[in-house]
Amino acid sequence: MHFLARGKVTVVEHPPHSPDKAPAVFSFPRLKGNPNGLRFFDISQIQQCVTTVLRAIPKEAFADRFQQLYNRCQKCIVNNLDYF
Repeated sequence: MHFLARGKVTVVEHPPHSPDKAPAVFSFPRLKGNPNGLRFFDISQIQQCVTTVLRAIPKEAFADRFQQLYNRCQKCIVNNLDYF
């Protein structure tokens, strides 16, 4: 940091990651990571894998996840979009 200050370089802090504001990971944890260690060689293979995983999730589970996401968003709003 001292080196940057001597060179008059402005340091911009990176905001901390907040899981409450990352809906994709929260909503679809089954898509996180690499399923079964597969390797994909093009976009169509990725699309096919994701589609298969999503179709295996029951509709009730989707509804529940979206309700949980809504509740988390409401909590953020109540807390003025601050971290908690």
